[in-house]
Amino acid sequence: MKQKKLWGGRFSTSTNDLMETYSASIGFDWRLYKYDIAGSIAHARMLCSQKILSDDEFRDIEQGLIDIQEDIEQGRFEWNESYEDIHMNIEANLTQRIGDAGKKLHTGRSRNDQIATDMRLYLREEIDSLLILITNVQQELVKLAAQEADTIMPGYTHMQSAQPVTFGHHLLAWNEMVDRDYSRISECRKRVNSSPLGSAALAGTSYDIDRQMTADELGFTEVAKNSLDAVSDRDFILEFNAHASLLMIHLSRMSEELVLWTSDGFNFVDLGDGFCTGSSIMPQKKNPDVAELTRGKCGRVTGNLMSLLMLMKGQPLAYNRDNQEDKEPLFDTVDTLSICLQVFEAMVPGIKANRKKMREAANKGYSTATDLADYLVRKSVPFRDAHEVVGKVVGYAVEQEMQLENIALGKLRDFSTDIEQDVYEVLTLEGSVNARDHFGGTAPKQVVWAASQAAKILAARFVKAS
Repeated sequence: MKQKKLWGGRFSTSTNDLMETYSASIGFDWRLYKYDIAGSIAHARMLCSQKILSDDEFRDIEQGLIDIQEDIEQGRFEWNESYEDIHMNIEANLTQRIGDAGKKLHTGRSRNDQIATDMRLYLREEIDSLLILITNVQQELVKLAAQEADTIMPGYTHMQSAQPVTFGHHLLAWNEMVDRDYSRISECRKRVNSSPLGSAALAGTSYDIDRQMTADELGFTEVAKNSLDAVSDRDFILEFNAHASLLMIHLSRMSEELVLWTSDGFNFVDLGDGFCTGSSIMPQKKNPDVAELTRGKCGRVTGNLMSLLMLMKGQPLAYNRDNQEDKEPLFDTVDTLSICLQVFEAMVPGIKANRKKMREAANKGYSTATDLADYLVRKSVPFRDAHEVVGKVVGYAVEQEMQLENIALGKLRDFSTDIEQDVYEVLTLEGSVNARDHFGGTAPKQVVWAASQAAKILAARFVKAS
């Protein structure tokens, strides 16, 4: 049976059945219920403070909304598509429970500022949860980096072996990527935390309301300055999705490396059985599905960003019904990001480095060639001349199928008489990584120090939050 619309006074006929289904958003915006109720209680308390509602009316409204929230959380609340959205479902149910006082709840506000408030409250809370998850992932990366501070592996450019680095240094590079994501999303939260409540439909309200009171009640740090902008702005959603997309891109890049490193061609790491799957036909397979799925889920999050950008690009001020379409992409982004971070947090501690394979790979590709060039420069050979000399040495090594450190001193001196016995100190893998002993370098002691500093910063986040 169709319910009478709470906005239906202007209309002489009922809504088309197809329109009912097409326009209803309760199928997804129901998850905003606790934010909608919190906003309504704050609004009602303010109306009472301003003598627009009586004390009894406020108490009835508050208790009714508390009871509704309990029913929703206990699965006893009946959602009705005829009421279209979360706001009308709750308001209609409240009126059924407490009578005319429920009809007064919407005094001085509109669904336009109501949904804008709900979305900000929702996203603020989700950002807080996501920042904890990001920090948890970082802590696991930093912990593993400290354990692998002296594990030598090849560093790559163009996917070609370039110079030896340590596995710990590589993991700290991952941490830096995610740390920037934490910073960006933290900054975004500041712009989320602005109260649109009291802007009403678009122009504000003629009632004597106190917007600062509702902002304080709901924990907002500022009140939106312009009513037109407050009800139509979705920048905070776009900004969050942009930062979420970049975080997913970073997780995808990390996943790509894990996929490569677990392949037979690399065999650098093992992810543990708990985060891999087998094949239905090939019993020998151990597939890095978590990494592959994360790499794939990056596409849906960046797709959500594109959807939201296109949603907003043609909208005139102020609120338009187009904005009903902002919720599902945002909800999906939050859900996807949350599960990806949870899985990474659980997976990283189980990453086991195959140090033998990493070292063997670092020994290939003449990754200490740059060290030989640097050695010659320190002997006062101009860098370009040193570069040419080392290129010839590498060419010889390729012909002879041998490593640089295995070339006899006499032969090395055929290329440059500046080369002496101490050259072998820089041609070893250990000599190469230990030589990068500066801030941000790959030397093991620098990695240990950097990991300890990062761990302190991450631990301080929780102290600050508590």
